[in-house]
Amino acid sequence: MLDNWDLSVKRATAVVRILQNQYGLEPAKMAAAGRGEYVPVSTNDTNEGRAQNRRTRIVILPQLDQFFKLLEHK
Repeated sequence: MLDNWDLSVKRATAVVRILQNQYGLEPAKMAAAGRGEYVPVSTNDTNEGRAQNRRTRIVILPQLDQFFKLLEHK
């Protein structure tokens, strides 16, 4: 591990690989990103704060063309 940013990216990549290998999601439709210490949600002064900063967020973005087709059928 080089630094916290590197660790953050490795955590994100591990989650993407699980989604690919265990759940069959297509790798071309996923991206992994890490923010390291640059966008904390809490202070790193306490164990609780550090735990909150070791988070993984999964963001699902719809394909807008498919979304609008769903709306047209109603």
